[in-house]
Amino acid sequence: MDLFIHYLTQPYLVTGIIYTLLITVLGLAGGTVMGIVLSAMQLGRYRPLAIFARAYAIIFRGTPLILQMIFCYNALPMIGIKLTAIEAAGLALALNEAPFIAEIIRANIIAVDRGQIAAGQALGMRPLAIMVRIVVPQAFRTMVPALGNEAVSALKNSSLASVVSVQELTLRSTQLASSTFDFFSIFFASGLMYLVLTGAIALIQLIVEAVLDLDADPKTRLTRLIPWRRAEQPAVAVVAPGAAAVADADTAPEPAPEYLVRPIRVIDHDKRWSALEKNRIAVEIRGLHKSYSGQAVLNSLDLDVRLGEVVALLGPSGSGKSTLLRCINHLETWDSGSIRVIDQSIGVDGRGRSLSQGAIADARASVGVGMVFQNFNLFGHLTARENVAGPLRWVQGLSRSEANRRADELLERVGLSHRADALPRHMSGGQQQRVAIARALAPNPAILLLDEPTSALDPELVSEVLDVIRRLAVEDGLTMLISTHQLGFAQDVADRAVFLAEGAIVEQGRAGEMLSRPKNPRTQQFLQIVSEENGQPG
Repeated sequence: MDLFIHYLTQPYLVTGIIYTLLITVLGLAGGTVMGIVLSAMQLGRYRPLAIFARAYAIIFRGTPLILQMIFCYNALPMIGIKLTAIEAAGLALALNEAPFIAEIIRANIIAVDRGQIAAGQALGMRPLAIMVRIVVPQAFRTMVPALGNEAVSALKNSSLASVVSVQELTLRSTQLASSTFDFFSIFFASGLMYLVLTGAIALIQLIVEAVLDLDADPKTRLTRLIPWRRAEQPAVAVVAPGAAAVADADTAPEPAPEYLVRPIRVIDHDKRWSALEKNRIAVEIRGLHKSYSGQAVLNSLDLDVRLGEVVALLGPSGSGKSTLLRCINHLETWDSGSIRVIDQSIGVDGRGRSLSQGAIADARASVGVGMVFQNFNLFGHLTARENVAGPLRWVQGLSRSEANRRADELLERVGLSHRADALPRHMSGGQQQRVAIARALAPNPAILLLDEPTSALDPELVSEVLDVIRRLAVEDGLTMLISTHQLGFAQDVADRAVFLAEGAIVEQGRAGEMLSRPKNPRTQQFLQIVSEENGQPG
């Protein structure tokens, strides 16, 4: 035991630890930088770069690290690159770690929900802003365990630096054992040193995971030191006569704001129709054709929407409703035809040439087209307030205080001021969709696109979302295109109904008339089926 303790404190072995750490740090630092570059090459749009990155990964993952170290130390000097043993070992370890780290980065980036990226695009965020603000924060949280594992692997692989005579821990342990013949005590001490080092890496990993855990207990001292850690607002206790207070935020009845309690004024559809005919065209679609793998999704479609008009898009699944909405905001490209929104083309310049992704994002923000998605597409790492306020800061350039004030106003308007600090996964589907509506309204869009806003909701949550949309249509006079199967809602709120089938408009007209007395047999059949599914009389 005395010898064992003696070897643990032996300066000869401690110096080996320093060399081991130095090689590991050089390898991980270089591997991380190269890994980021390789992952960017594979995720980019340029195929030659992606092919090069993939070929690099195949070569360096398929050859032993020991050969790579020999190559860096012995072969590079032949072409004029002279490195010390430590530099050669660090370079070889970096070259070896790069493809593994690249795959960790790439896998976690592509694992981020694509819907959140589409939401960022619809809000006018540039590609770099989406990557930095939306993708990377979520990807990094999930890649921490894999990166920790890779750091441990790099530390152990540093022992191969002995092949180029780097005096790291394993080589020094071998030399010491060879001179003393006390192999057991020396290598046991060496193994314990490695275990301490890998344990330190594991501890750092756990600390980073705790720092990035948005659901951790907010009462700890560490939490108060982390600026991006947020706590759930305490639930509002609701006490009914003879009933106990409800403390669970997910089950407590929501406070009903004046905006949602106030009766909605009755729509005079005849008066609205006459007024809308005088308004200028907000969306002009001509000869729009879009196909996937040769199958037409939109077939030479023409459609005009006037300012202040509410248009309900109806049709079976696959009829092209969602594709049409995504084309209007240029989230989808099309094969032929044109779309003008407030007299502007979002995706092309004045000469008809395609714009860059950054220019398209600026055009979306300038024209003002909000979008509410079927699956909410809230940013999972941000609270309700941050989902609304963030894009106002990143796109419109508002200050943090101004953006938060606007966000709080909109959340109160949709009845969610008490959930401003809740993460999306802590909210019901109806709450998430109302946050999504508030986010879309934040930049004061001229047009609001809603893609099946209630189809992903449980039946009991549909009414709360439809009520918010109804008030926007009636009280705000917002131009809206709504893809929906809620016939009663469409008849009450929409000015015009448009029935699509196989990418073409089969029938359109005033909503009240068309939904109650359709002329086309296909429209009649569709409305009959939807009515039966919704439990309504045909």
